[in-house]
Amino acid sequence: MFLPGKNKREKQQLIFMILLYQYLFWISFGLLVFPYIVYPLLLKILAIGKTSNAITYSVEELPAISILIAAHNEEAVIEEKLQSIFSGNYPTEKLEVLIGSDNSTDRTNEIINALSKKYSHLKLTAFTERIGKVSIINKLAGTASNSILVITDANVIFDKETLVQLIRHFKSTAIALVDTNMLHKGLKREGISYEESFYIRGEVSTKYNEGILWGTMMGPFGGCYALRKEYFTPVPENFLVDDFYINMKVLENGGKAITEVKALVFEDVSNELMEEFRRKIRIATGSFQNLFVFSHLLFRFNAISFCFLSHKVLRWKGPLFIIIAYISSLLLVNYNNFFHFAFYFETFLLGLVPMDFLLKQIGVHIRPLRLLRHFFFMNLAILIGMFKAFAGVKSSIWEPTLRNQ
Repeated sequence: MFLPGKNKREKQQLIFMILLYQYLFWISFGLLVFPYIVYPLLLKILAIGKTSNAITYSVEELPAISILIAAHNEEAVIEEKLQSIFSGNYPTEKLEVLIGSDNSTDRTNEIINALSKKYSHLKLTAFTERIGKVSIINKLAGTASNSILVITDANVIFDKETLVQLIRHFKSTAIALVDTNMLHKGLKREGISYEESFYIRGEVSTKYNEGILWGTMMGPFGGCYALRKEYFTPVPENFLVDDFYINMKVLENGGKAITEVKALVFEDVSNELMEEFRRKIRIATGSFQNLFVFSHLLFRFNAISFCFLSHKVLRWKGPLFIIIAYISSLLLVNYNNFFHFAFYFETFLLGLVPMDFLLKQIGVHIRPLRLLRHFFFMNLAILIGMFKAFAGVKSSIWEPTLRNQ
């Protein structure tokens, strides 16, 4: 270690700064790695041999449910969605399907009205002004007739057993919210869908383990989940991520949230980078809105606090950890061989991101590079979302991700 300096005091100050930068690097690196690798692995170890032993409904006992759908210009998917609901194994007479059409200007309303002649339990509320998904779900939940709500997106397609598997857990009075297992279709090597699906598979596993360990599943995927109506709390109308808000209110109020991996639903995953990037910025902005509201739960020092911090908050702070680690290694580059290597290795990894773009243009697709790019853009989206949240969000109205990419 080379320590320039004219006197003992300057050298002491320099040693202090070097130690400080080293601590900053290792703490940032550890906090970056923990939520993506250490935390999921820890849950897997703790969950060995554990299964959900809760009592469940038989098919004959299944309760009546209300399915809520907010739709805006969903003509490409809405008929397939509704057919998947009514052709499933859940008793049709126990279904109430409420759709709020958010000033749709395509054939969405026409398709729904035509299907309502076949399915009497299907009801359309057509709004003549855009009010956003959050407002529509709030309104539909208030008019729902049944005590179990299923909140689902128009492009999420059900398996025949989806609703049966999802609802059967509500026989246990401790269960307040149940998430589905999201599977993706339309995967393409040349897009980002394989990397997004890989990330989602890891999330399903982590959320499942949170549920069977403590009933603290950290947020449904939003495409389809069920909850008891008594636990539904209207979402603030400027919020961009309603599902996480609803989930955290359930946990805050003493309910348990779990994932049912047999409740399969299917969604067309994003293949276009910028389309997915736009979606992730919105989700990140909404995530920080939720952090502002639920930060007090971090100080309960219980399973909710542990899962919230480990699974969500540390990931949301990930861009800051990356920046701190990079700058720390830069400041140490002339004083320590390890950090000299670390800085140039980090710079090399950053340089691989545009390399993936260039290789894509000539039809070369290297999975590790694509995963690296996915991780980089995810954290960039989180950073942008953080600033957007701090600047304030006035409206929850947003355009749906392009369907059937």
